[in-house]
Amino acid sequence: MVSLPPGALRGREEGRRVSGQVDYRLARDATVREFRKGRLSRLDICDAHPELMRAALNVGHESRELCPICEETRVRLVSYIFGARLAPSGVCVTSDAEFERISRRSSDMVCYVVEVCTNCSWNHLARSFSL
Repeated sequence: MVSLPPGALRGREEGRRVSGQVDYRLARDATVREFRKGRLSRLDICDAHPELMRAALNVGHESRELCPICEETRVRLVSYIFGARLAPSGVCVTSDAEFERISRRSSDMVCYVVEVCTNCSWNHLARSFSL
């Protein structure tokens, strides 16, 4: 399940240079199970930072999955790229074209894709991969 442009922000596979990918689905599922068992409260897990919520609303790409917590809204995917010669806070990728442009750089970079529910503020790191 490699996520690279075009469609990288939406999770489609497209064969570009990739060193590896880490999928955080097992950790996500464990957190959701703990919530459903009552061991975690909604306040514990629905804590998206206001800037992450803003990014999800304005530049995030809607996924096919409903939020596992509120089950009312489809989660949105927000991608950030970190690497040499990028801002210390990384770059929030706003489009496939921007992803293409940044990924052409020769330096090592890592992309993090975060799923965010704009309804209940659930957020979880979905996957990361090296460019």
